[in-house]
Amino acid sequence: MPAWSLGELARLVGGDLDGDPALPIRGFASLESAGPNDLSFVAAAQHLDAARRSAAAAFIAPPDLDLGPRPVIRVAQPYAAVAVALGVFFPPTPATPGVHPTAQVAGSARVAAGASVGAFAVVGERAVVDRGAVVHAHVFVGPDCAVGEGSVLHPHVVLRERVRLGRRVVIHPGAVLGADGFGYVFAGDAHRKIPQVGGVVVEDDVEIGANVAIDRATLGETVIRRGTKIDNLVQIGHNTEVGADTIVVAQVGIAGSSRIGRGVVLAGQVGIADHVEVGDGAQIGSQAGVHRDVAPGARMIGTPAMPAERGLRALAAIGRLPELLRSVRTLDRRVAALEQRLGEGGSTSGG
Repeated sequence: MPAWSLGELARLVGGDLDGDPALPIRGFASLESAGPNDLSFVAAAQHLDAARRSAAAAFIAPPDLDLGPRPVIRVAQPYAAVAVALGVFFPPTPATPGVHPTAQVAGSARVAAGASVGAFAVVGERAVVDRGAVVHAHVFVGPDCAVGEGSVLHPHVVLRERVRLGRRVVIHPGAVLGADGFGYVFAGDAHRKIPQVGGVVVEDDVEIGANVAIDRATLGETVIRRGTKIDNLVQIGHNTEVGADTIVVAQVGIAGSSRIGRGVVLAGQVGIADHVEVGDGAQIGSQAGVHRDVAPGARMIGTPAMPAERGLRALAAIGRLPELLRSVRTLDRRVAALEQRLGEGGSTSGG
């Protein structure tokens, strides 16, 4: 791997350099595994001891961390700088434009010049794959789908019919967009399926993790707004709308016809009931169960979900439940003894 000078790297990440700008850097590694030619990073004070033990040639670090005489690129947001550095040292492998001979592309489909369709991929009738998009091996792009400019579909992604992706959308392996929403009606003797005839719309700059399921709408569209990031193993039900710049962490389940606002954070294993609205900027903690609307900016935890401050008090109280139960039982016995004495005409005055 060719070397970069520390000065070049400082310019690339927008940092201020303390150290020799000519110092050659050949790699990027963690504090523990970095060698004498590597750049590493320190995000917070709790990692200072590890940094001092590290063999790294230089570090990315916040302005206020004291790393002694070691060369440092100082930045206000270390993780943003790390993202740039990783792209320098581990650039993605470019896809080869064109359609692989084993791919199946319908006659009415359109694959733009500069797009890539990999081995054994399928592009259905009237589907569009825009310029710079990458459809990796074994991807299924169904009829009337659109894959926007610069989007990337990793192996075994499935887009059922009428799924539309914006620009620079990234979908990881095994995700399924546009499967039928879960809609049935009990018709006296059996559950009858309600046809799911809507679509899915994913706006620009969305990233969708592995094995995510986003269901098509019954009518209309299920919508994922711009810039939202969805972790692995998430379920999003039919006719739901997820707002822009929202974070949805692993194993979240969102039932149908819900509305998730802009800039919301849903931590791991949050469950959202159907027809619930979560306001802009709300933060909902891991394993919370949300059965009613959440106000904008609220912080909720627990099942059922409750304001975080009250939920933390409730969690703290759980550890005292055995002691509280013993106290209640003691009080019950004392009350019963007093009632018995009163019933026998006794006195409680002690005289």
